[in-house]
Amino acid sequence: MPLTLHEAQAVITGAHERAAEIAASVTVAVVDEGGHLQALGRMNGAPPLSAQIAEAKAASVALFRRDGAALRKMKETSPAFFAQLDRAVCVPILAGAGSVLIVRGDTVLGALAVSGGTVPGQDDECAEAALAVFAP
Repeated sequence: MPLTLHEAQAVITGAHERAAEIAASVTVAVVDEGGHLQALGRMNGAPPLSAQIAEAKAASVALFRRDGAALRKMKETSPAFFAQLDRAVCVPILAGAGSVLIVRGDTVLGALAVSGGTVPGQDDECAEAALAVFAP
């Protein structure tokens, strides 16, 4: 069963609640397993660019089937591959903090990414809170 809109919105709410607790204004993007945007929530005060960044990070995670940390390591070990990747795919590939897979059992349902945190770790913290509300 795919990720529902209700589940995607609950994930966004979980991230936004944590962001409010830590005084951050973030955008959360949820994409399906193919990297297509399913839901987006931008808090008041979140940078305008954070919407595009969150979507690109989430799509990258979904398409590579690796969370943001693993994708960053992959980029570090294969810089030549990533330098040419934009010529091979139609979506921007962005390896960044606060981006994780959404999995039910062994099935990847999609991914979520948070953007807009101004202190290191805020995007990751909000993404973890978002996953905590997702009931597989």
